[in-house]
Amino acid sequence: MAIGHACVDVYQGAVPALVPFLVAERGLGYVAVSGITLAATLLSSVVQPVFGVLTDRRPLTWLIPVSMTTAGLGIALIGVGDVYWLAWLAAALSGLGVAAYHPEAARMARAVSGGSHVGMSWFSVGGNLGFALAPALVTPIIAVGGLGWTPVLIVPALVGAVITRVAVRSTSFVAAGNSLAIVGSDDWSSFLRLSVMMVFRSIVFVGLGTFIALYAGQRVGGGTTTGGIALFILFALSAVGTLLGGRFATRFGRIRTLRASYGIAVPALAGLVFVPGPAFFGFLGLTAIAMAVPFSLHVTLGQDFLPTRVGTAGGMTLGLAVSIGGIGTPILATLAEHTSLHTALSTLIALPLACALIGYALKEPVTE
Repeated sequence: MAIGHACVDVYQGAVPALVPFLVAERGLGYVAVSGITLAATLLSSVVQPVFGVLTDRRPLTWLIPVSMTTAGLGIALIGVGDVYWLAWLAAALSGLGVAAYHPEAARMARAVSGGSHVGMSWFSVGGNLGFALAPALVTPIIAVGGLGWTPVLIVPALVGAVITRVAVRSTSFVAAGNSLAIVGSDDWSSFLRLSVMMVFRSIVFVGLGTFIALYAGQRVGGGTTTGGIALFILFALSAVGTLLGGRFATRFGRIRTLRASYGIAVPALAGLVFVPGPAFFGFLGLTAIAMAVPFSLHVTLGQDFLPTRVGTAGGMTLGLAVSIGGIGTPILATLAEHTSLHTALSTLIALPLACALIGYALKEPVTE
């Protein structure tokens, strides 16, 4: 399941990795490239709850490899032709695949891990690794062949689809999914508070993912190469933070871990935006870790707050909460074009602070 998660989330990370090439090769501005990001995230945000409701009604394990292939196909088509609206539609197709994947995959991950915080962190880190591998995969391929080589990028989807297809057909996998127990009642009030935190985190993460490559070039030079390095640091250390989140939650509790990590993210993000020179990369790494620690904890908390709607909770926390940040990206882009990218990114600092404060309104869910 973790490998499959990595394969599908390569395509969420591929969109920001393609941004510098869309700017350089097609001359797109901040608003135009943010539109591509929005295409990949908006459709995913809208339909994600629908897939969550469907998976709560009946298992849809076949959807996991199919959705993965759809996500890869969209990115494969994004560089074919020079027409902007075709690239936009291709990004939207990829977003649809991502939306279809997460609710059922999250439900199955909870089942096969027995609801373990550490187990869910391993599943979640698969997604982080997919994000991290995206620039390492996309940058050298597109740097050599240009955007016309995007069809090559479908390979991880095909590999992941084969792996997950074998997994979902196994007897133990099916038995785990069918035996998922429902314990407790739904706490929508706490889930909605958690959702606000997830949306704010998503805006920060998607905003950084979209613009950090361009911002790195401005701060330290080096063009698309520096941008690829910055994206790799952002996504790779997010994987580290996700694993740490499971460990910290087991030792200190999920709510305390959430509050502390968002609190640390505030000065880390401020340093990233305001401190000049190579220290940029250090603050970027600290920001990535601090913003990633809560990731898998959002998933398990959401599922515990909505124990009768595990698929819906999984879709919201793993899918919608990641993708919905793209809705805020055009606002950041517009601000950047009218002021500067530095000014636009500085507005993100308020969001982890708000998350830390909201964390004090949450209590650990009671599970039996």
